[in-house]
Amino acid sequence: MQVILGGISDSSVSENPFTPKASFIRYWNKEIRSEIPKTHFLLSKVSPLAAVDSASFSKLAAQNDLASRLPSFCSSAKLFCFPNLSPSLEKHPKDVNFADYANRNFTNYGTDRLAGVDSFKNYSEGDNVIVDSFRQYSRDSLGHKDQFSNYASESNVVDQSFNTYGAAATGGSGNFNNYNREVNNPNIRFTSYSDDSNGRGQTFTRYTENANAGDGQSFSSYGKNGNGVPNDFSSYGKGANVVGSGFSGYGESANAANDTFTSYGFDSNVPQNNFKSYGDGGNAAVDSFSSYRDQSNVGDDSFQSYAKNSKGEKVDFNNYGQSFNEGTDKFTGYGQGAVGQSIGFKIYGRNTTFKDYTKKGVTFGRYNNESSAETAQVKASGNIVNKWVEPGKFFREKMLKRGTVMPMPDIRDKMPERSFLPRTIISKLPFSSSKIGEMKRIFHAGDNSTLETIMLDALKECERAPSPGETKRCVGSAEDMIDFATSVLGRNVEVRTTENVNGSKQNIKIGTVRGINGGKVTKSVSCHQSLYPYLLYYCHSVPKVRVYEADILDPNSRERINHGVAICHLDTSSWSSGHGAFLALGSGPGRIEVCHWIFENDMTWRIADS
Repeated sequence: MQVILGGISDSSVSENPFTPKASFIRYWNKEIRSEIPKTHFLLSKVSPLAAVDSASFSKLAAQNDLASRLPSFCSSAKLFCFPNLSPSLEKHPKDVNFADYANRNFTNYGTDRLAGVDSFKNYSEGDNVIVDSFRQYSRDSLGHKDQFSNYASESNVVDQSFNTYGAAATGGSGNFNNYNREVNNPNIRFTSYSDDSNGRGQTFTRYTENANAGDGQSFSSYGKNGNGVPNDFSSYGKGANVVGSGFSGYGESANAANDTFTSYGFDSNVPQNNFKSYGDGGNAAVDSFSSYRDQSNVGDDSFQSYAKNSKGEKVDFNNYGQSFNEGTDKFTGYGQGAVGQSIGFKIYGRNTTFKDYTKKGVTFGRYNNESSAETAQVKASGNIVNKWVEPGKFFREKMLKRGTVMPMPDIRDKMPERSFLPRTIISKLPFSSSKIGEMKRIFHAGDNSTLETIMLDALKECERAPSPGETKRCVGSAEDMIDFATSVLGRNVEVRTTENVNGSKQNIKIGTVRGINGGKVTKSVSCHQSLYPYLLYYCHSVPKVRVYEADILDPNSRERINHGVAICHLDTSSWSSGHGAFLALGSGPGRIEVCHWIFENDMTWRIADS
């Protein structure tokens, strides 16, 4: 027996009647009354599991034992899972170039090495999911150098752990150059990095430059009890979008530490950095923050117990926090209990809080009292106001007219490819903040890992209260998506998306435009991907929209290159005044309508035209 989709005999949609795809087709025919042909676009996202596998994994899920077969489950169901790294005890007595390695566990690598250089150049470049673990790497070494150049550049979802890296090492250096450039969702953890080391320097140059989202970097007990350890962060996080760094116990009880942060978080969007117990109990340390978070948009920094109980600490903040939109800086217990310290703030931004900081040895020069509104007005004449909003990401409704030439944003899907789960499996899996421990166990997510963060982020978005007038639901099966769409719009519905990604990041010309439902104000349900092990969509309906379809032409040849779907939000009164649409278009909440394209693999459901 075969099931044929939409009456078209196609081997790609001919299914055993017990597969998830065949089940979905029957569900579509039962729930959808539209005469519009069924879409291959949605069908392609349904679980590819064979009938036997679907039944087997469903049974394991019911027995709460899916974790025991996770690698097989992830592979068969086309999910996004992190590899399980087995320890590596390889011996490499000579210098090594790791150009072609990926997803490895480097345990005890380089321990007790004498001099030499290990080079990680173009390592894991352009890969989708990268998980690497460096444990006790270069521990107790003497004069050993490590070079990470172009490491994991242009990759998606990077998880790296450096645990007791370079501990008790003497001399040598670690150089991270162009590391994690243009990465999506970076999460790098340095734990007890260079602890008890002597004169071993670390350089971070162009580190996570132009990266997007993610927790960024975590430095815990970095350089603790070190002696004469110089660290240089140059162009660290430059041009990044919402990337955070945490420095906890950094340089604690160290002697003559020397840390330089130059252009750290420069030109970034909402950088977030947390320095907790940084330099606590240190002796004769020198820290320099120059052009830190300069020309960034907003941003938040917290310095808690920084240089507390230190001796002879010298800290210099020069041109600090000159964000063009107001950020927040908090200095709590800064320099408390310190002896002989010298702390200087020169040309630093407004909206800074100094609480319980030492009054002795702290100088303030040229505090910027300029309001954020004044700053924004000064910057408005250039491109800096809307630089963090990609050209064409938002536009006005009047632009949707034949002959209009306009930029199109990058509408390509940058998330890892995944599939829905069958309802018979997903109904047995937990999805709640109260069940995060069980969720982590099923998908093998470690504490403080990237995967744990991904799960928590998805839960936060799915569990937040809806905005005024919004109806929302997160769905992990195609059947659940149908249920939500029809509950809002009725059963006479159709689903559409932009045809392809042609025209991305270039100027396009608008061809024939058609307003859905006659161009009248209507209802729609838009579904946007959320990052999660299985395909998860955040679906929501908002009031007062108009939906359009438009031919997209090459502006030079005037040939049709795409067929786009756009949605225009007519009521923006509940949007934040800092929304990217208002940065790009001007105006504010409730004063203008805002339109945007439906990106690759996102979709919109609407009432079908008769």
